[in-house]
Amino acid sequence: MDSKAILTYIEDNKQRFLDELFDLLRLPSVSADPKFAGDVRKTAEMVKSRLLDAGCDKAELVETPGHPVVYGEKIIDPNLPTVVVYGHYDVQPADPYELWDSPPFEPVIKEEKIYARGACDDKGQAYMHVKALQAMVDTGSLPCNVKFMIEGEEEVGSSNLETFVKENKEKLAGDVVLISDTGIIAIDTPSITVGLRGLSYMEVEVTGPNRDLHSGIYGGAVANPINVLCTMIDSLTDENGHITIPGFYDKVEELSTTEREQMAKAPFSLEEYKSELGIDEVKGENGFTTNERTGIRPALDVNGIWGGYTGEGAKTVLPSKAYAKISMRLVPNQHSDEISDLFTAHFKAIAPDYVKVKVTAHHGGQPSVVKTDSLAYGAASKAFEEAWGKAPIPTRDGGSIPIVALFKEVLKVDVVLLGFGLDSDAIHSPNEHYGVFNYFKGIETIALFYKHFVELKK
Repeated sequence: MDSKAILTYIEDNKQRFLDELFDLLRLPSVSADPKFAGDVRKTAEMVKSRLLDAGCDKAELVETPGHPVVYGEKIIDPNLPTVVVYGHYDVQPADPYELWDSPPFEPVIKEEKIYARGACDDKGQAYMHVKALQAMVDTGSLPCNVKFMIEGEEEVGSSNLETFVKENKEKLAGDVVLISDTGIIAIDTPSITVGLRGLSYMEVEVTGPNRDLHSGIYGGAVANPINVLCTMIDSLTDENGHITIPGFYDKVEELSTTEREQMAKAPFSLEEYKSELGIDEVKGENGFTTNERTGIRPALDVNGIWGGYTGEGAKTVLPSKAYAKISMRLVPNQHSDEISDLFTAHFKAIAPDYVKVKVTAHHGGQPSVVKTDSLAYGAASKAFEEAWGKAPIPTRDGGSIPIVALFKEVLKVDVVLLGFGLDSDAIHSPNEHYGVFNYFKGIETIALFYKHFVELKK
């Protein structure tokens, strides 16, 4: 591979690469909301078209019971290694829109950052792979085969991807799965994610009286479901930040002192962390650092809570129902289905007699740990060294990519999490953004991964 030719190509095509990404970002591909279904499909069709433009021999939409998977491939020699790229073209809802400084689906660049929903998660990062392919093809530098699977349901649990992967094992056969849906420590401190937490996502409904009541006539005599729900939620963790669900920690992997010391080598400023978030103090499980709390320990959080009257002004109502969405982040050895069952049993058990409780399990996913002694990890490390001038630090990420464990189980290959986002990119929040530098440096690093992977495979 001619690395200088790749750099020159990227430099000469920067504006085009940005314009094309902006086209993708303008499409509100919100997989969670049916009203955006048409836009989700338009996005899939655009991704397919862009794969063909980048040099894929073929690209297609593979239908599922939900949103389609975009598959594409460039096979230059069946005897050469094959890199399988995974990404997703769907995005989180942009609500609340009023908290965005600019419209979420009208991308803009401010202070060298691309602001739009999906800029980092995951359109910007997935599109880096498309442009890396094009840079290699157009400069005659592609050293191996490449296959793409870009799905449209990651933000709602990838419920149809397992079937797709299992039914297309031969089509997806390769030597490594490459994913850019994670981040680095900082622009001057590259890192590679080697651990991801799993997820169990629940919804609870608490019902009191059979209808909304007048809070003056009935208040103090009838249980208020919102009050009860808040008390139940509060009991799910104790004063030490420990989750109180019986059996929750039975299979939690406990890292050794040596492993925790290695994690602590990653540069981290607690004061900068608090300042960036606008908080005076952090909170979490006692006995663990902030990075450990998000990387190697499980967590339980309320993602949404509602009930009663929430409109303008006042309405003196004692509501009939209250609801909450609750997610649990899991660590190695915890199983999503088992944790969902434990939560359901416990939440029903702590419900007082004056309310009824319904618990619904939504999507989940398994935690995953990536080997740092694999050939693929070595190639990623060398790519960072060449592009960034320093070796990356292995880190564990608090987020979840449920399909990582699936790929390792079904496709029987190593997975490399070659992400370039930053913790400050506000993914899933208003004003999501992605650094222009990260976007272009990511394209360069991805291309170099191919170079080093093929060299190490010889």
